[in-house]
Amino acid sequence: VRAPLGGSAEPPARCVCYGLGRFSGCPAARHQLAFLLLLLEELGVPPGRCSLFDPAFSAQEAAALGQLGLRLLPDNEEGKHDVEGSATLFYMVHCGKALYNNLLWRNWSAGALSKMVIIGNSFKGIEERLLSRILERDYSYIAKVLKGTEEVALPAHPRYLDTFNDTSVHWFPLQKLKELSPEVWDFVEEPTYQDCDDLEIIRKEDRYDPHSPTAAES
Repeated sequence: VRAPLGGSAEPPARCVCYGLGRFSGCPAARHQLAFLLLLLEELGVPPGRCSLFDPAFSAQEAAALGQLGLRLLPDNEEGKHDVEGSATLFYMVHCGKALYNNLLWRNWSAGALSKMVIIGNSFKGIEERLLSRILERDYSYIAKVLKGTEEVALPAHPRYLDTFNDTSVHWFPLQKLKELSPEVWDFVEEPTYQDCDDLEIIRKEDRYDPHSPTAAES
């Protein structure tokens, strides 16, 4: 995580966490939160520079995160968070594909993408599991960035197989991004997912349903 964001001397300027889930009742979510806190400590990122959002958080969970010194994002960004030129770690374990796609769209330039590291579902795994026509239609920014991505899987641990399965560290080296064809950067239309049958995202206008498939995956 350190190296792609400028080497060991400079920690990421900030961290953004999406989709942590109901950690008060879910052991896997608690393990993911514990790993996030350890990661911030290891990287030297103050908790106050880490922002979180999950529509599933209860008032008690929001208060607990505040007690830990973490910040809650006030609105559902649907993953559309601008790095604003700052080296940023995105912690997005087991998030829906649309969140990764929206994040890439919001930062769709070589300069911005090269400032990001994403810890989340393997992009290679997404490519392998989806038909190419569906990947290119519904999640076009993931499809377009694959050749500009470096990815390393988190080491498997027998105790946490369900917690971090299919999780990788992704980064986007500037030189690899510059080697992509110019046409890749021309189309910057905001994703709408109108034809997507199984959208794994809670929209701003949606109410959180604790029994929905998306909630179960958090």
